[in-house]
Amino acid sequence: MRRAFKYRLYPTKPQLRDLDRTLMLCRRLYNAALQERRDAYRKAGKTVGFYEQKKWLPEIRADLPEYKGVHSQVLQNVIERVDLAFQGFFRRVKNGETPGYPRFKGRERYDSFTFPQAGTTGVKLQEGGKRVLLHGIGSVKVKLHRPLEGKLKTATVKREGEHGYIVFTCQVDLQPLPENQDAVGIDLGTNPHFLVTSEGEMVQAPRYFQEAQAQLARAQRALARKKRGSHRRKQARRRVAKLHRKIANQRKDFHHKLARHLVDRYGTIVHEDLNVLALSRSYTAKGIHDAGWGQFLAILAYKAEEAGRRVVGVDSKYTSQDCPVCGHREKRPLWVREFTCPACGASLHRDVAAAINILARSGRVPDRRWARTEPAGMGAALAAP
Repeated sequence: MRRAFKYRLYPTKPQLRDLDRTLMLCRRLYNAALQERRDAYRKAGKTVGFYEQKKWLPEIRADLPEYKGVHSQVLQNVIERVDLAFQGFFRRVKNGETPGYPRFKGRERYDSFTFPQAGTTGVKLQEGGKRVLLHGIGSVKVKLHRPLEGKLKTATVKREGEHGYIVFTCQVDLQPLPENQDAVGIDLGTNPHFLVTSEGEMVQAPRYFQEAQAQLARAQRALARKKRGSHRRKQARRRVAKLHRKIANQRKDFHHKLARHLVDRYGTIVHEDLNVLALSRSYTAKGIHDAGWGQFLAILAYKAEEAGRRVVGVDSKYTSQDCPVCGHREKRPLWVREFTCPACGASLHRDVAAAINILARSGRVPDRRWARTEPAGMGAALAAP
């Protein structure tokens, strides 16, 4: 499988100008390729493909000297991005989804360029990993906080706000963990618990966005007061973007730690097969976006695949309304968190009961234990540095 390794770049001012210039040239090529496809179809009803556009790149480099400093494979990747955008458009049209025609890229919407064969050309690590040689940029200082693994395949240089990063994609061998027959069901939530397991463990929802709302509101009000096009408006916009990046990084760190804990501990992890996109458009959208269920489930899936574990999605209907002991179904309002089953008398926490039902729907026999408080195991694992 492929794994990505992301590192911080520390370019000098001249190198930073060269990076911005490369991004600008790639963005112009992207927009020109998109314009060519649009004009060809509108004026002549002709479809221009990837290979037809790629064959013109040598002439572009010959006629426009500024493109000679950009690696040829970086330019080919730009054309490939345009082709992928149209492939996604036609796929959505075919599936009856909102198509979303490919758009032209402004300066803030094109923030990366890729070396598709970084293992052989375009990119080279130097001085034991302290610097990286980028074609057309030079030798840039890099913080290699962890060693690369496997065979290097691609390298992508990214601009995130005022910082630069390089993302190496490597082909690595799977490293399965020892076989584990333990299974757990997990019920995802937003308030007060992000996750509750069928064994009664409860993980508090961190709610990073909610905690930063007041600070964000102040920064956004300051941005709204600034005159468009002014230098101070640009500074205020960067402050808002920086706050949003911090929230996103905190959330991703939380998801990685929690997913790692589950994968290390259980051989099979069962969750509800949720339509996160539809839920994110409901009245609970704010809490769901803050929790980041989609990102967490994606991280959990790839970590499980790498470790040789199983992640199973099951039907989510009535999981919080059925009694896991006798199967009695009773609709209760969402604010009722603990209840006693009127049929069998079992005293249940609603989220734990739902997690047990989720596990049972995968065909595994759940452990009949319920908890009222958060055990130290998972909370301690997440709190560890």
